[in-house]
Amino acid sequence: MTGKVVSFERAAGLIADGAVVSVSASSGLNTPDRMLAALGRRFAAEGGPRGLTLLLPIAAGDMWGIKGIDHLAHEGLLARVLAGSYPSGPSSAEPPAIWKMIAANEVAAYNVPSGILFDMHRESAARRAGVMTRTGLHTFVDPRLGGCRMNDAAAAPIVELVEFKGGEWLHFPNIPTDVAIIRGTTADEDGNLSMEHEGAVLGPLDIALAARNNGGIVIAQVKRTTARASIPTQRVHVPSTLVDYVVVDPDQMQATQTPYDPAISGEVRRPLAAFPPVPFGADKVIARRAAMELASGDAVNLGFGISPLVPRILIEEGRQDEVTWAIEQGPVGGVPLDGFPFGCAANAQAFMPSPYQFIYFQGGGFDVGLLSFLEVGADGSVNVSRLASRPHVTAGCGGFVDITAHARKLVFSGYFRAAGLELDVAGGKLAIRQEGKIAKFVPQVDHVTFSGRRAREQKQDVTYVTERCVIRRRDDGLTVTEVAPGVDLERDVLARAGFPLRVAHDVKSMDERLFRAEPMGLRLQPRRRPR
Repeated sequence: MTGKVVSFERAAGLIADGAVVSVSASSGLNTPDRMLAALGRRFAAEGGPRGLTLLLPIAAGDMWGIKGIDHLAHEGLLARVLAGSYPSGPSSAEPPAIWKMIAANEVAAYNVPSGILFDMHRESAARRAGVMTRTGLHTFVDPRLGGCRMNDAAAAPIVELVEFKGGEWLHFPNIPTDVAIIRGTTADEDGNLSMEHEGAVLGPLDIALAARNNGGIVIAQVKRTTARASIPTQRVHVPSTLVDYVVVDPDQMQATQTPYDPAISGEVRRPLAAFPPVPFGADKVIARRAAMELASGDAVNLGFGISPLVPRILIEEGRQDEVTWAIEQGPVGGVPLDGFPFGCAANAQAFMPSPYQFIYFQGGGFDVGLLSFLEVGADGSVNVSRLASRPHVTAGCGGFVDITAHARKLVFSGYFRAAGLELDVAGGKLAIRQEGKIAKFVPQVDHVTFSGRRAREQKQDVTYVTERCVIRRRDDGLTVTEVAPGVDLERDVLARAGFPLRVAHDVKSMDERLFRAEPMGLRLQPRRRPR
C-alpha cells in the first residue's frame, strides 16, 4: 500500500480543534467505530481535539450508545452535534453518555432530518447557497416550533423560515466539512474504496465530496486492503482522488452484533424459510392490520417499531412478492430486518445510495409509508422523536420527517395506551385485562414530528392502527372506523383517548382473522394507480 494507510492513532491526530467532522454511519450499520474510538482515546489522553462540530446524517452507534457517538461523549471534545438520530435505550437503563451531555447542556444538540443533512453536504460540496426545502414545515424542524433544537445549549439557529415566490420554505445555511470519516470494505493501493460486504451505502461519496471541496481531509476505515487496480472499476464507490488516509480494522462488524452475513450485502439469498413467523400476540394483530392497507404492486417504506414485522406477515401469507420495500438506509426489496441490523435487508434487489433514497422519499415517489407513533395529537400530528418526560428513550426523527413530508398514504402503528397494558388475544377477539396508564392519543403532542396541519393542507391519506381500533384522519377530525371484536367502543376507546374522537357512521368490527393464531388468508388490495 501507499502512504495513505496510517494507524488509527495517526488518523485521530490529524483532527484539529474546532473542526467540523462528518461521519457516514447508521446506528450500528456501517459505523467506522474503531476510528471514533481512537478519537475518543486521543481526547482522554491529550485533552484534544476540542470544540468539534459533529455532523451525523443518520446516526453513529447502536441504540444503547455502547459504540459510535458515545466514544466522543466527553465534555470539551464536542461543542455541537447535528444528528438525524441519537442512541436510545429502555427507560430502566442508564442513559447513553451523549444523552447525559445533552441533558447537562454540555453540548449544543440539534436533531436534523437525515435527508436534509445529506442535502446539506451536497449543497456545501457544490458551493451553493444551502438547502431550501419544505420538508419539516410545521414540525419541530420549523423555527416556529424549535428549529431542530434539543437543549438550551443549542441557542444558535441552524435553520430559518424564508418566503420564496409567495410560499414558505426552510433554509439551512451550509456548514462546511473539515474532516470526513467514511467506511468501506476494501481499499486498494491508491485509496479506491469498494463496499462489497456492506449492507448499505450511507453517503460516503457525498460526505467525502463535502470535505474535499472545502479543503478538508477524508479518512476511510476499511476491513482490508488489496493491490492497485484489483477492485473492478464499477465496484468503486469512492475514488482515490477523494481519499486522503486509510485505516484498517480487520474485525470490522457489518452491523451491531452482526459480524458478517452475505445475505445482508446481497451476495447470497436466504431461503424464505429462514425468516421465522411473527409470534402470535398484539404486535402481530397490529402488523397484520397495517398490511391490509397495502396494495399489490406498492413500493412501501418501513420505519422502526412494529412496522418491520409486516414483511414477515406477508411471507407467512405467501404475499412477499406483491410489494417492494424501500428503507431509508438504501436497500430496495428483499426482507427488511429488525433488531440490531435494522436498516439492513436480506435478499435486497438493489442498494440505493441513502442520500438518493431520501430524495425519493422527500418527493413522495413511493406509495405507502408504514411507520410508528409515540403520541398522536387531536389534529392528527404524530410524535416519534422526543418525549419530554423521558428524552433518552427516544432516538430522534431519523428519516421520519423526510418520509412523511409529501407521502400520499401513511399508516402509523402502535398501541392505544402504554405503561402496564395487558391484553389477551384469542379466538378472534381482544380482551383488555389491565388498561395502560398513559394515553397515547393526546390533545397536543410533546414534539411535532409529523404535522397534522400539513396533512390536511396536502390531503394526505393517514391511518392510525392500534390493537383495539383503527382511526382515520378526516377533515372534520380523527375518526374511529373500526373496533376490535371484544372491545367496547365507548368504554375502551372513546373514554380512554385524551381528546374527543369522532365515530364513523358506518363503524365496523376489525376482521376477526387478525385475532387468530393461524394465517389469515390475506389478500392485498388491487393497485390504486398506475406507476
